[in-house]
Amino acid sequence: MRIGVIQASSQKGKNEILFHNTKKYAIGHEITNFGCTNSDMDTYSYVEIAVMIGILIGSQALDFIITGCSSGQGMMLACNSMPGVICGYAPTPRDAYLFAQINNGNVISLPLGEDYTWAGEENLRKTIEVLFSEPFGQGYPKEESERKLRDTLLFKEIRRKSQIETVSLLCNIDRAIADHVLRKTNVTDFVLKNGTNEEVVQWITRSISNC
Repeated sequence: MRIGVIQASSQKGKNEILFHNTKKYAIGHEITNFGCTNSDMDTYSYVEIAVMIGILIGSQALDFIITGCSSGQGMMLACNSMPGVICGYAPTPRDAYLFAQINNGNVISLPLGEDYTWAGEENLRKTIEVLFSEPFGQGYPKEESERKLRDTLLFKEIRRKSQIETVSLLCNIDRAIADHVLRKTNVTDFVLKNGTNEEVVQWITRSISNC
């Protein structure tokens, strides 16, 4: 898989922990860190990061993204507003495992501030470890895996039919938000280089030229 790490600016101090543990446990996968970090000039809310995640997934530049915000829930909800994104909320290792095996989505949101006590980093490490402990989408529990996988496919089909296309959404979001998102050049450059959905790539190209 091509995996990205990106989280809201409010939790930029946790970026290195996210990236380090993703590299440690997502063995054999291509991993790119988009921040946000302390060196970023701009700051981005969880909503703006969710738009970037929608672009990264919608352009087919990435297969999976690890993200988060203070609670993790706001990011999850915002990401699930983006076409083609299925984002789970994983405050514990068990939630991460069940999301990977049953829901088989493409984004996971972690709580990076709420209840982040002395054991917070250990919980975060274990959550990422368990997330990548087995190939995604095998179903759980194993004796019900066939039914679980069938339900997941049905869910994805219904969700796909209920959503507009990525470019249709991008063309209709607030122009100021779009311009701010496009200033995160490590995201846009990556999509322009690696995206295979030409409509999304062309939208970025046109939008940058008009900024």
